[in-house]
Amino acid sequence: MNKAESAADPIALPAGLPSVDRLMQDSRLADLSDRVGRTCVVEAARAVLEEGRQSLLAGGRIDRVRLADSVAAHVAAATVSSIRPVLNLTGTVIHTNLGRASLPEVAVEAIAQVARQPVDLEFDLAAGKRGSRDSHLESQIVSLTGAEAATAVNNNAAAVMLVLNTLANRRAVPVSRGELVEIGGSFRLPDIMRRAGARLVEVGATNRTHLKDFDEAMAARPALVLKAHTSNYAVIGFTGSVPERELAALCRRHAVPFCVDLGSGTLVDLERFGLPHEPTVQEALTSGADLVTFSGDKLLGGPQAGIVAGRADLVARIRKNPMHRAFRLDKLRVAALEATLALYRQPEKLTETVPTLRWLARPLSEIRAVADDVAAGLDRAAPSIWRVAVADCFSQIGSGALPAEALPSVAVRLTPQAGRKAAGRALGDTAAAFRALPVPVIGRVGEGAFWLDMRCLETPELLLDQIDSFAWPAPT
Repeated sequence: MNKAESAADPIALPAGLPSVDRLMQDSRLADLSDRVGRTCVVEAARAVLEEGRQSLLAGGRIDRVRLADSVAAHVAAATVSSIRPVLNLTGTVIHTNLGRASLPEVAVEAIAQVARQPVDLEFDLAAGKRGSRDSHLESQIVSLTGAEAATAVNNNAAAVMLVLNTLANRRAVPVSRGELVEIGGSFRLPDIMRRAGARLVEVGATNRTHLKDFDEAMAARPALVLKAHTSNYAVIGFTGSVPERELAALCRRHAVPFCVDLGSGTLVDLERFGLPHEPTVQEALTSGADLVTFSGDKLLGGPQAGIVAGRADLVARIRKNPMHRAFRLDKLRVAALEATLALYRQPEKLTETVPTLRWLARPLSEIRAVADDVAAGLDRAAPSIWRVAVADCFSQIGSGALPAEALPSVAVRLTPQAGRKAAGRALGDTAAAFRALPVPVIGRVGEGAFWLDMRCLETPELLLDQIDSFAWPAPT
């Protein structure tokens, strides 16, 4: 800087911008380089100077003193993780967009342990040669479900696709019209079947399918029969479907494998936790299914995975499919799934050890106590134009499980006292402001209010400790 320049003088022309080297001499950037590396800071400095040059050419002015601050802001934006923890107060417990199941602590510890060092993922220590990833999971799945064999891949859609491609490539697969489900992201069962090489044979009607419909479909010489559990929607009224036991018997008579896709899938009867019944893997196998496919990251409460359990000869064929390698689990998810499955040896403690089941079975009195504390804290902080109240509401399980069932819950309801148009803007602004908190809070807007369902909030401090930095939107 020459004598004619002052640090306080704004820069008016591109020629007044410092060079990258000169800007890097700022002590703040030297300290920043020590923490994150000089290369990262230099790239940010170049970007800031280029933005400044464009601004000056457009007639703007630049505060010389704040250039280093702008560089630090660029570095912070470039180095912060794009995946952030959030508080799920939507009322949907297993929320696909928010990462589905939160892992049990033992699963988190298992991931950390195997991430730090080499492990015997595919190495048989006793034999001193290559082993199988399934060896870490199969015995537990077999023990818990009663299946003869099992394998695990990276999600349930992959599990279904692998079954179809292995057993029914270029061959017919009868499916009830009422079970041609669409899962999240517009992925439809017929599309998965087509990609797997299977030929869909639709049987029955949308609302009713009979055993005779499947019997007639046997004329197509199917490779297998697929029954898809309609886990993410419900058809009510004049409906009918073929019980799994009857369909299994028909398949046995024709020597055709019978596969049940449970979608979500659970290893325990949810009624023991006061929840509605959801078909279990064990029930499907006991009813005669030769293969059952289900998820690891939904009601099971573990990491993203798709599990195929059933007849040993069919599972062996699936393992030999080249696509099995493409869909395999990495060591982190193998470790997490193994740790999660181990918890099911003590089903009486699952609401203590598995967060998903704990939140689903959470007593209403406990949820209300947290809601009372949160409402009191928000009421003290909120401007007078906001009415804060504790309100009864309903949660849902989410991720395609029991779509027609609602769980009584308690929420904190924020209602703006303004005209309809202004209130609508305020609600949108409020939802955005909660999402902008250091730990974003995700609620829902509905019925003229912003709702924060307390089912998944275990302590009020997780929310209230952030309220001091909350900017309350004002209806305008």
